[in-house]
Formats: sequence, C-alpha cells, structure tokens
Amino acid sequence: MSTFLIVDDDLASCRTLRLHFRTQGHEAHIAHNAAEALAARGKIAPDVIILDVRMPGQSGLDALPDFRQAFPGAHVIMITAFHDMESTIQAMQRGADDYIQKPIDLDELDAAVAKALRYTQSEAQGVLVEAPAYAGDSRSSMVGHSRIMKEVFKTIGLAASSGATVLITGESGTGKELVARAIHRAGANPSGAFVAVNCAALVETLLESDMFGHEKGAFTGAIERQLGKFALANHGTIFLDEVSELSHAIQAKLLRVLQEKEFLPLGAREPQTTDARVIAATNVDLAGRVQDGSFREDLYYRLQVINIHLPPLRERKQDIPDLVQALLARINREMRRHVWRVDPQVLRCFEAYPWPGNVRELENALMKAVALSSADIVTPDALPAHIANRSADAADTAKPAAQRSLREIEKAHVLRVLEATGWHRGRTCAILGVSRPRLRRMIRQFGLVPPPGAPADEDEGYEEERAPDR
Repeated sequence: MSTFLIVDDDLASCRTLRLHFRTQGHEAHIAHNAAEALAARGKIAPDVIILDVRMPGQSGLDALPDFRQAFPGAHVIMITAFHDMESTIQAMQRGADDYIQKPIDLDELDAAVAKALRYTQSEAQGVLVEAPAYAGDSRSSMVGHSRIMKEVFKTIGLAASSGATVLITGESGTGKELVARAIHRAGANPSGAFVAVNCAALVETLLESDMFGHEKGAFTGAIERQLGKFALANHGTIFLDEVSELSHAIQAKLLRVLQEKEFLPLGAREPQTTDARVIAATNVDLAGRVQDGSFREDLYYRLQVINIHLPPLRERKQDIPDLVQALLARINREMRRHVWRVDPQVLRCFEAYPWPGNVRELENALMKAVALSSADIVTPDALPAHIANRSADAADTAKPAAQRSLREIEKAHVLRVLEATGWHRGRTCAILGVSRPRLRRMIRQFGLVPPPGAPADEDEGYEEERAPDR
C-alpha cells in the first residue's frame, strides 16, 4: 500500500482520484491548495503527490520546490487543464516526475504512478556506483577486470615500452583510441604530442596535405605553408584511425615513413624526418583487404608489428559494472548531474543486451538515462526501449513455462521470430501465420521496439499476407 496526496482545487477531481486510489488499496489524502497541503508536513508521508498546476493562491508550479523540500521522499506528478509547452518544460525543470493533462486518463495516470513507485523501490534497492578514483581521467581510462581485458592491459604495457608500430583491431565502439592513448602515456615520450588522424574523414587530396603538410603555392588555395600531422607528432605519437580507408597512393607514402622515417610535404623539394611513433587502428579485416588487393601487403606487415585486438562488449559482459562506474563519473561531471545509483534491473538489462555498438552504445544509453532521470538513480524506464525490452523478455523467458502467462509466451515467441528474420515483417507474418495488420497490432500491444538499423515496415516491399488472421 502507498500513500497519495492529491492537491487540486477541483473538488470533483479530488473525490474521483481519492476513490480511484482507495479502490486499489492505497491511502489517499486531499488538499485544495498548496498552503493546506504543505501544512500537512510531518502529519503524512506521501509516496506520490498529485499536484494541480493552476490553483488559487500559490500555483502548483511555484509551489513545486516547496513540495520537494517538505516531502523529500515523494514523487510529484503534475496535472493541468492547460496544454502549453512552457508549463510542461518548467514543471520538469523544477523537479516534477511526470506531467499529465486534464481530463485525466486513468490508465495514463496509473502508468505514471507505477513508474514513480518503481523509482521508490529502485532507490531502496539501488546500487551505489560512485567511484571517485575514476572522476579525474574517466575519458581516457580503460577499465575492466575480465581475463581478456587483463591480457589487453598486459600487451599495452609490453608494447608501450618497445616503441614498435602497433595495429589495434576491433569492432567500432570498443575503445581503440583509448588503447592508443594508453600506449602513448606509458611510452618513452608521454610528454610528446598525441595526434589523431581519421583516415576516412577527408578526401585523398586533403588527407595527404593533412598528414604530410604542404608548402605555400603547392596547390590552389595553399596561401601559406602548413605543417602536417606527422610533423606535429614529432617526438610523440600519431594515431591513424580507420587506416584501411587509405588510398594506394597514400599507403605508399605511409610505407616510406615507416621504413625511412621521412616524408615529402606537397610542393616541397626536400624531405622531412620524423620520429613519431605510429599506431594504427581498423574495424575491418585488414588481412582480407590484402587478399582482395585494396591494401598493400608490405604496409600491412609494417603496421602490425604488434597487434592488439579489442574484444566486443558482448564477450566481456563481466566488465559492465566497472564500465558503468567509469562512464557515470564522467557523464555526471559533464552534465552537472548527481545520478550515482543504478537500479539492479538496469544491470540485468545490460547483461541481457548484445551491445552491437559496444562501449560507445553503453555510454550513449547511460547518457540518455542520466539526462532523462528525475531522481538520483538510473531506472529501466530511462533506458532506450530496445535495450529495456530485450532485458524484460530475457527475464520472462527465464521463468518456467508453467509459471508464464499466455501473453508472456506469445510475446516471447513473436520477438524470437522477429529477431530471427531481422525484423522483416513479411517473413515474420509467413512464419507466424498472421496478417500484416495483426502483426502490427501485436508489436504495439507487446511494446516491441525494432533495434537500430532494422528495416522499416513500409520499405520491405511485402504484399499483404493472405494467411488467416487470428
């Protein structure tokens, strides 16, 4: 049972809401203005406050900070008959947990109340994840205690002291630049410059000038001499990200830098030398590129004197709690928030999700959750829907079949078929034996959300399924 405080000058609305909550087994109190409600401080301890925006005397919006101070453990749901954007924005900025328009849809209100009460439960069970050790350098630190990451850390230590060229491989979002920076910091010249080059970001002519520099008048628009990245990285490290995207012409020039430690700026007559350490990274099979002729074999072997492979996040999920600590420390600092606790269900969500975007996707999910959190805790409601749904379905399927409802079984089966077909609605309809409208209704009914990159419903070129509708 929970305790509600309803603050509204509309007597009929107060009676209706009190009856609604009491029939659900809750305790409900009524006040008809802000002063009357605030006077109840110390007499009642509401779990949820239903607060009208516009009332005689002090408005709900103006009184919201006072309610937050008087009832610090309560969650506030604002209600209003006035549908204006400014009031909604102000309510959320002043600490409201939700905002509902009149006439009140009881289903919408119940959903908001359930979410608020889940917050209360989460706050009681939340895992404190504040980690002061990560607060200073969380952007450049690598964390993890899994065996595979310990091997990566060992290799970084050995590679850093050797001075050899390093090739870092791994899927997008695994943290290849973090490895490069760690090697630089632990190397012989940590005070030297660390210069990063995205080899896929510029066209060939601009990339050549960016990497090797140019002399004044070397080409149209070259109004002055410009140093290239290799010159800037002298006595330091140059990091070549997405090195697989280099053209054959620049590959040849890069090979000469690796062999002879010299390069020729555009328009120059004399070569320049550099002792910059070269670290390259790629998220593609570079050996395969060598086989198909798009990447030079001699350059490939020059780059991978030492190879460090970063595993995808799905292969080191035991590191997720450590990553959440480190990422939350930085996100809180950058967003000036204080969200230091995580609902245990959130960690179960993260454990069940396959993370195709790796650590970068985890960071984006946490950033969204912190930005949308109205309390100091990350709850499943704040996660991207495709992550939260995947976890909920994994939790459902973990129960024995005899303990699962027909809805749970049907939802799990529909999701399995959708995932097996890559969310192709036409093939899914054929397997399930249902029509396209029926599948759409089930997707809405079960709250299923397609993952990023899934085909759009209208783009599959599927003719309406003629299988019998169920």
